[in-house]
Amino acid sequence: MPPAEFAAAVDIGGTFTDITLLDSTTGRQWRAKIPSTSGDPSEAFLAGVMLALTDAGARPQEIGRVLHGTTVATNLILEGKTARTALVTTAGFRHVLEIGRQDIPRHANLFAWVKPKRPVPPARVLEVRERVGPGGVVLMPLDEASVHDVAAALRRLDVQAVAVCLLHSFAFPAHERRVAELLRAALPEVAVTASVDVLPVVREYERSLATIMNAGVMPAVGTYVRRLQRRLTDADIAAPLLLMQSNGGVAGAATIGRAPALTVLSGPAAGVVGARDVAAAVGIGDIVTVDIGGTSADICLLRGGQIALTQRGHIGAWPLPLPMVDMVTIGAGGGSIARVSDGVLTVGPASAGAMPGPACYGNGGEQPTVTDAHLLLGHLPASLLGGRMKLDIALAECAIRARVAEPLGLSLYDAARGILVIADANMVGAIRVVSVERGHDPRDFALVAFGGAGPLHGCALAELLGISRVLVPPAPGVLCAEGLLAAGLKAEFSRTLPRPDEWDATPGVFAALEAEAQAWFDTERVADGDRGLRRVALLRYEGQGSELAVAWPDDASAAKRAFAEAHLALNGFVLDTKIELITLRVEAEGALPRPVVAALPPGNGAAPVGRQIVHSSEGSIEAPVFDRATLGAGDHFGGPAIVTQLDATTLLARGWHGEVLASGALLLSRG
Repeated sequence: MPPAEFAAAVDIGGTFTDITLLDSTTGRQWRAKIPSTSGDPSEAFLAGVMLALTDAGARPQEIGRVLHGTTVATNLILEGKTARTALVTTAGFRHVLEIGRQDIPRHANLFAWVKPKRPVPPARVLEVRERVGPGGVVLMPLDEASVHDVAAALRRLDVQAVAVCLLHSFAFPAHERRVAELLRAALPEVAVTASVDVLPVVREYERSLATIMNAGVMPAVGTYVRRLQRRLTDADIAAPLLLMQSNGGVAGAATIGRAPALTVLSGPAAGVVGARDVAAAVGIGDIVTVDIGGTSADICLLRGGQIALTQRGHIGAWPLPLPMVDMVTIGAGGGSIARVSDGVLTVGPASAGAMPGPACYGNGGEQPTVTDAHLLLGHLPASLLGGRMKLDIALAECAIRARVAEPLGLSLYDAARGILVIADANMVGAIRVVSVERGHDPRDFALVAFGGAGPLHGCALAELLGISRVLVPPAPGVLCAEGLLAAGLKAEFSRTLPRPDEWDATPGVFAALEAEAQAWFDTERVADGDRGLRRVALLRYEGQGSELAVAWPDDASAAKRAFAEAHLALNGFVLDTKIELITLRVEAEGALPRPVVAALPPGNGAAPVGRQIVHSSEGSIEAPVFDRATLGAGDHFGGPAIVTQLDATTLLARGWHGEVLASGALLLSRG
């Protein structure tokens, strides 16, 4: 028989690194979950892959594909550890960053909000002499002598990266490309990024930020990817490395090296892809996904199984208008720290992380966390990760008593329940942002709960929202890694039109964008039969400041009707005014081999492997504990109950019913 070919998928989070190894011929999977290594994430990456290979009895040479979800770029931006970056722009526009926009964050105090420090200070914003009008007409040719002067100034400033963003370069990119070319020649050791290679669209403030972030993370991400590729080579893994992007697709290391900012929502996007496939396998298309890890909760809404993209996303305090999965992220997870300040209990967004972690991990953590509360209330077993990680309930009790119960005058169990109630309320607020605030009734959706902590909160969140069905994937704790296996290659190519009324220019612009997409397919070595293209238009009413994306139907009148329908659904009204065509986009997708999914064999009836005391607000009760590995299709049980497995623990609340489906998913139903 020919040797088996395996696909390895690795998702690195702030607390744990999740690994899934798939036998592409049989569909069998092996999973591993180990603590992340913050100093060098590639250490945990390779250690986890080797652990999964050992469990499978496979050799490194049998891996044919490596997929990776990474938070390297995300953490660099959030922690302010990007490279020392400069911005080069058109003369007269060096204060675009400082001016920014007139709005303030949604929940900020109008009178007390202070504009955050810009990612590039004015001292590192330099100008070149050139000018292009918004229609692409050259008003002043590029003065190359000014570019050489800027190169000399950049050398004195000792920068590590340079972002080039000229005014209206999206309409006439030649000047910007020439500036980048000259700077690369003069400063070969510096990473240079041009905005036309990152985001060739209107709005110079957002375009500048996207280019700066891309340039700022390029040295570190490039170093990380090269180090990772060396580790794989040294381990005799010669398979190509594909990295997850924020848009829900993967791309090769070369593409990510040029545009690393595309990975800022890498891991969470993979989880949404995985959740979509888990729900589709049981015929559910309308879902709310809740991915609760150690540090954050990522929430997304899907209608009809379609993953919506947005170009109005944020990373930290900054808008990042690159196409990304439309989701909301908050600081709520198993490691979220509970604090009492002035008699008020808050939970998160600060997290205990992987080290020292929650108090019950026994690594020196003294702050009470959500995980400590779950352990104290009997929701968690005495050990995690298949017994490799022991939990100390005495340490959890000590932390909650000293820092929550005694300061608030509560009993130990009431304090623990209070921690979970606040954490759940924070997540419900985020779910309402993607549902109620966008015209969706959450009761019409099923909740897909995953991540290491997601299944512990699924029933509680559903009850607060009036949702009657919760779907727990077969391997909820490593679903982000499994989502990588279901993702295809994906890229977007956009261009803003010089004038908003150039409807007749769409065929030529789309043709040029599709030519770029075909060149990208060639770079990624996608076969002709596996290539797919989708045309999208971003439209708005005259005078509006933002656009709506609609699928382009090859007809201007049909596009306007589609825009009106989308505007009515989102805002509740339409206007009898001019519709403007702002930006055109081509979404390119390359199909990758889909994982074979084996049906779960029928069960013999759910038999508990033990019992555990659960402390609820209605009193303490002895609940059955089920080992998910022993459950088969058709097995069912009632709550309260606990289901344990390697990567997560599921808490079935009183009044809920659990059923194991043939797909391997666990369906929790209320009533």
